Amino acid sequence: MRLISGIQPSGNITLGNYLGAVKNFVKLQNSDKLTDFLVFIADLHAITVPQDKTELRKNIKSLVALYLACGLDPEKVKIFIQSEVPAHTMLGWVLQCNGYIGELERMTQYKDKKERQVAGVSVGLLTYPSLMAADILLYDANLVPVGVDQKQHLELTRDLAIRFNSRYQDTFVVPEPYIPEAGAKIMSLIDPTKKMSKSDPNPKAYISLLDDINVVKKKIKSAVTDSDGFVKYDVENKPGISNLLTIMSCVTNTSIKELEEKYKDSNYATFKEDVANAVALELTPIQAKYNEIINSKMIDEVLDAGRDYANYLANKKIAKIYNKIGLGRKR
Repeated sequence: MRLISGIQPSGNITLGNYLGAVKNFVKLQNSDKLTDFLVFIADLHAITVPQDKTELRKNIKSLVALYLACGLDPEKVKIFIQSEVPAHTMLGWVLQCNGYIGELERMTQYKDKKERQVAGVSVGLLTYPSLMAADILLYDANLVPVGVDQKQHLELTRDLAIRFNSRYQDTFVVPEPYIPEAGAKIMSLIDPTKKMSKSDPNPKAYISLLDDINVVKKKIKSAVTDSDGFVKYDVENKPGISNLLTIMSCVTNTSIKELEEKYKDSNYATFKEDVANAVALELTPIQAKYNEIINSKMIDEVLDAGRDYANYLANKKIAKIYNKIGLGRKR
């Protein structure tokens, strides 16, 4: 069974990215059910909006270092840069030609971004779900870790795979979503009805993995809660406390029910203090490891090995796809 996932190099990883994805990757890499685990840096997706080339390359390097610092083992997980495997864009175009404009225009993220951007919306912003589908289908991935807000894109990927298989006989594995039971969606510390995002204009809304530890603690202690004064998981009526319980549960591997029982007689200040300390304990060794890796040769070695393996798989697949369609000369 093969699993694939990608993340854009748009700056630091947030605590939400870590708890919702990367921490689960570390667990998954040891699963006996997986025969292959591929993780790529989605730099092609990043250029749907203008990027500074120096900053983009810095972010790519930093993201790889963070993945490794968080515990991904390059012996078990192949890490590579999307743009270093040309077959991604080759298949992306094929899937654009098998998709429909209406399907892409219905994508919620496209509509949201279009509303915010207003002018100068790139074609890539509309068509990038086709490239996202190619990222997955190129490797015959069985499972794709997705957040709740990414399910729509995976549904499109499944639709494109089924449509292509119908037209050209069985070609692609139709992937299934992998959504972790806990930590799949960590919310903003300022507005707990919204997902934690590094694009939030208020830096107090999110925690970056490389934030100074004292800053991390202050952000958690100032997180928006409610005036009830009791610690209970209730997303509808107590979204702030529920979010902190989810964070605490993920970093301590303790069930939310156990945490509710533990803090049933505690005030919010005590609870927040413990959450802050628990998150600090989680991030401190990650930051130390990151600082060891970021300027080492390890990053290039890992990316070279990942690139070569990904190209080996992708080139075989794209040759079969082109042959089925009738592109180029028959080999």
